[in-house]
Amino acid sequence: MAAWLLWLIAAGLFAGGEVASLDLVLLMFAGGALGGMTVALLGLSVPFQLVAFLVVSAALLSVVRPVAKRHLIDRTPEQIDGVAVFVGRTAVVSQRVDNTAGRVRMGHDEWSARTQLDGEAYEVGDEVRIVQIDGPIAYVGHC
Repeated sequence: MAAWLLWLIAAGLFAGGEVASLDLVLLMFAGGALGGMTVALLGLSVPFQLVAFLVVSAALLSVVRPVAKRHLIDRTPEQIDGVAVFVGRTAVVSQRVDNTAGRVRMGHDEWSARTQLDGEAYEVGDEVRIVQIDGPIAYVGHC
């Protein structure tokens, strides 16, 4: 079997392993294997192919991986789970809301609601913004 084909298979195996690890290390080794394949296609011997694999892998690990990892971490938004997805949305008052009682409707859902400030109140039909959710109670404020 031709040496370049073995390097190509190795690159595919490294890339496949990267799918399982998601650490960007095996992907850099796949790039190194492609470097070894290129040297093999040029007709150079196995020691030169191994050197190419090591040099390309090391360069990718030291230069490309940190940049790629930083971009992945910095550009991935935090996952908002549970009731936190409602914070910032608007709702309509369905029963007068003050700092002790009230109800609001968000879409098809109805929530117990309170204002955050004493003396603040919203009447039926007013549009309010959800500013905090604590258990089953939505704390609302002015839009």
